[in-house]
Amino acid sequence: MPLQIQKSSWSTTELEDLRDLARTFCQKELAPNQERWAAEKKVDRELWTKAGEVGLLALSIPEEYGGGGGTFAHEAVLYEEQARSGDSAWGVTVHSGIVAHYLLEYANEEKKREWLPKFASGEMVGAVAMTEPGTGSDLQSIKTRAVRDGDHYVINGAKTFITNGFHADLVVVAVKTDPDAGAQGVSLIAVETDTPGFSRGRVLDKIGLKGQDTAELNFDDVRVPVANLLGDQEGLGFIQLMQQLPQERLIIAVTAVAGMEAAIDQTIAYTKDRQAFGRPIYHFQNTKFKLAEAATEAAVSRAYLDQCIERHLRKELDVQGAAMAKLWTTERVNKVVDDCLQLFGGYGYMSEYPIARAWADIRISRIFGGTSEIMKEIISRTL
Repeated sequence: MPLQIQKSSWSTTELEDLRDLARTFCQKELAPNQERWAAEKKVDRELWTKAGEVGLLALSIPEEYGGGGGTFAHEAVLYEEQARSGDSAWGVTVHSGIVAHYLLEYANEEKKREWLPKFASGEMVGAVAMTEPGTGSDLQSIKTRAVRDGDHYVINGAKTFITNGFHADLVVVAVKTDPDAGAQGVSLIAVETDTPGFSRGRVLDKIGLKGQDTAELNFDDVRVPVANLLGDQEGLGFIQLMQQLPQERLIIAVTAVAGMEAAIDQTIAYTKDRQAFGRPIYHFQNTKFKLAEAATEAAVSRAYLDQCIERHLRKELDVQGAAMAKLWTTERVNKVVDDCLQLFGGYGYMSEYPIARAWADIRISRIFGGTSEIMKEIISRTL
């Protein structure tokens, strides 16, 4: 019997219908390709257009811009089913849940109508480029510059750890428009990747997320129109980042909880089937107690996550609440998946077992979107 997961308080019949579609798509298009994508360090480009054709991209973008017209709950359903399928390669959370919303909230009307329908169809793939070599979470210290030259900005610099970096057609880039103004000197500019001077570095070799095209990006005198600036003036980038980070951290929490539940399901099935000393491993007290602890961790995490999703749907989720959600769920999922792997014994260390891949994939959750230490700093400021 799989882990019993209580239906989320924010769920509806429409969302459960979407879940059926998302589950079918993930099982058909994502799950069978994990080993090949890991070897190639990227998903197939056609995956994006396939997802667009069945209506799984830009689910929370208004219909007037070509999106699904839904809410964050629609996005959460897809991200949960992606995590439960064992996929960590497809960067749809960044594309639809993060980049599309930077464009929706801050791009001018003409650019929204130009770009967002292509995000929904899969014609364009989105990425966001904040991190630079040597800066990590310190966005005030970025070195990438954008200098105004008439009706254009000229961008120079380098970014690293960029999800969707290999396939991206449009990148939201954090730049310094005023290098002497600290946080007030940061702006966000959208760069189409066919612009001269833009180039991609290597796709990075990571411990986990092997199939995700995490890349280095380079900007060498890249000229983009002033109209590509997000916001109606320079220097708003840091504020925009802070406004969007709660949703990004909530997305990470969604995938963490779904990943936790999937790992427990796999472990229950394995321990009931695997024999040791003449009986299933599940019947040993240590196994039952560890799984009882894991199931409790997942249930408590799910309860707080659902509360945060409800608050977000009401536009009430604050920075502190999102930081708590990310901190709690990512710390818990790392513990739970590690405990589950232990119950697989030596087979848990074999890459062909999903639990081994999950263990490697989930480690980054305590780092990206702001490290656990940064989350604690954010939370402590409100105490």
